[in-house]
Amino acid sequence: MVLAMLLSGTIGLFVVESGLQVELVVLLRCLIGAAALWLWVRMRREWVSMSRRDMAWLAAGGVALVINWVALFHAYAYAGIGVATVVYHVQPFFLLMASAWSGERIGWRRMPWMLLALAGVVLSSGVVTEHAGAEARHAGMIVWGVLLALLAAALYTLTVIATRRVKHIGAAQTAMMQMAAGGAMLALVLLPMWLQGALALQLQAPLTRVVMCVLALGLVHTALMYVLMYGAFQRLGAASIAILSFIYPALALTVDLMWFGIRPGAAQWAGMALIAAAITGYRWGELRGAAKA
Repeated sequence: MVLAMLLSGTIGLFVVESGLQVELVVLLRCLIGAAALWLWVRMRREWVSMSRRDMAWLAAGGVALVINWVALFHAYAYAGIGVATVVYHVQPFFLLMASAWSGERIGWRRMPWMLLALAGVVLSSGVVTEHAGAEARHAGMIVWGVLLALLAAALYTLTVIATRRVKHIGAAQTAMMQMAAGGAMLALVLLPMWLQGALALQLQAPLTRVVMCVLALGLVHTALMYVLMYGAFQRLGAASIAILSFIYPALALTVDLMWFGIRPGAAQWAGMALIAAAITGYRWGELRGAAKA
């Protein structure tokens, strides 16, 4: 689990360093990751036959997953890897709202954590700080980045909901099918853009670096990471998973500080702290409730 979270925290670094357009990075990640996971499933003979209903849920989850990646990777450019990653971790509250929408009752004790997370998102966006001139334009970019991160979190929630509908299918096969479906959708969207010249393979970094970054994203940050992460989910308790999950945003912030020299303002630090506190409190409440049950 620690290794999986450390890998997650460096995804943004490889995306930015590749120098490729976000959509191309996501498409290549889907192709390489799906191929590697297919080999994994075949070697371990874990393939499970799927019904049309299963394939429909996998396709829906895959489309949401891929658009989630596109939105999150664009958020890196606007808000920075660290801020975007921390805001992205409000996913549990989107899942909570989705459960409420489906008719599940939400206990009033959960509401303060949601409000605390909302306050954290507002502070992280920088909108509470007065800016002028170039600083105002920079603040506007951060707001767009935060909105994209929130969109990515909402889409990932859809992926989780779809994935829960196919629990009888192995994790590697599920991830492979989702990437194949989402990658196919993205390829269909990008093909007309490529034919019209709106999308071109313009290398902004040395070819060797581009190839290494793309292979790392597909093989390490997708295929290997999914195997490690889902393997950890099967072996660890919920409390351990909840605590170790914070390695991801913590390392993303470290990458921003040490590699790119991006330093969030005081309000943004406060906002990210509120988000971390809200998620911790929410998950702790869930764990206590599960223990009593």
